[in-house]
Amino acid sequence: MFETIKNCFKVKEIRKKIFLTLILLLIFRLGCYIPVPGIKVSEFKSVIEGNEFLGVLSSITGGSLASATLFALGISPYINASIIIQLLTVGIPALERLSKEGEDGRKKIAQITRFVTIALAIAQAIGIIINFGINSNALNLNFFGYFSQNTELSVVSETGAKVMAGIFLTVVYTAGAMLVMWLGERITEYGVSNGISLIIFVGIISTAGLTIVDRFTEAFGWGDYAGKANPSVLWEVLGFVLLTVVEFAAIVTVDLSERKIPVQYAKQVKGRKMYGGQSSVIPIKISGSGVMPLIFAFALISFPQLLISLFWPNTDAAKNITIWFSGSSPQWYGQLIYMVTLCLLIFAFSFFYQSMQFNPEDVSKTIQQNGGFIQGIRPGKPTSDHLKKISNRITLFGAIYLSLVAFIPSILSIVLASLGQSNLTLLSVFSTTGILIVVSVALELDKQLESQLMMKTYKGFLK
Repeated sequence: MFETIKNCFKVKEIRKKIFLTLILLLIFRLGCYIPVPGIKVSEFKSVIEGNEFLGVLSSITGGSLASATLFALGISPYINASIIIQLLTVGIPALERLSKEGEDGRKKIAQITRFVTIALAIAQAIGIIINFGINSNALNLNFFGYFSQNTELSVVSETGAKVMAGIFLTVVYTAGAMLVMWLGERITEYGVSNGISLIIFVGIISTAGLTIVDRFTEAFGWGDYAGKANPSVLWEVLGFVLLTVVEFAAIVTVDLSERKIPVQYAKQVKGRKMYGGQSSVIPIKISGSGVMPLIFAFALISFPQLLISLFWPNTDAAKNITIWFSGSSPQWYGQLIYMVTLCLLIFAFSFFYQSMQFNPEDVSKTIQQNGGFIQGIRPGKPTSDHLKKISNRITLFGAIYLSLVAFIPSILSIVLASLGQSNLTLLSVFSTTGILIVVSVALELDKQLESQLMMKTYKGFLK
């Protein structure tokens, strides 16, 4: 990978794309540090980090949500909108027709996705501000003209100040989410690789990096931990590094694994020329759907918790769902129900996403039209059945692999909690799912750079 990056900097056009990508990512990270007035950051941060779902969401945004900065919502509204539109494309004929209309259809679907992103960003901002800002007294109402200590100076009432705060912060955070979406689209269009994936990648890496720096600061007693050195924290960092290396190796091995189905093409005489007579392969990757089933499953399984935490945060329903259905449930049966449900969702979305990406009937028809066949299998329906059988088997093992990836943090948390090690910050901010996303994005970036480098350096057979 490092050799590929080195060679890319030798090509002027690719070098410009890399620098443009880095500049846009830098703008994103700067937006994650721009404060939004009207919020008591310390109180808001404690409330956000106390919620499981919003804590994970904050880690994806690089800690921007917990710090209540401009890009607090990050790219999550756009991701949710994309998931919704992808699911609706299968069920709504009009969207399905648009998806098959080429570039114009994709542009219309992208525009629909943007409108859905705005609606989700507004809803998410309102929910977070009302329940984690207004109800928890994390808003600085003095900024909006209400002074509780001296009512003579108050420009508006307390209720009016809260309404103004809600409207102002909703507009700001929605605008921030749309700006992040715009940055991602510009990276995809003018930079290298997929912009949305790179923004998620940078968010996870920055969160993990800040946490590692904080661990070293605590270990050596620097900064805020002056006089409180705790060398035992280094064991947590060492264990995290070893676990990360093992997971990286396993994820790369599985991600690059594929089943190659040999296809033989018969010789065909057309005019005075002979075509065909060659052999090829159909590669089917074990994790062809990548991390999408995990994202779909986590988004769906977290939806009830999100609704409860946004609209009924301090009720018996919120407490019951935490006990009976949560990855951090204090009861073993709550974690068991959560893990089983998550496993079923991962399997369902793995097969669903594979059916969207790989259609055995279309592949079989294409092979037959080009005079090809799979040795030992008759053309037509037997070939499509054979391809479907192989695809289902590979998807099954891919779903098992993703399930193991999703369950490793929960299993480690249960084991370490039984040993009395319950406060492991690194495991919470850089879970196996986060590592899977990071590795997948890094591999995809390497492939994109290699393909662009090949296009720019290929001189053709005439030269």
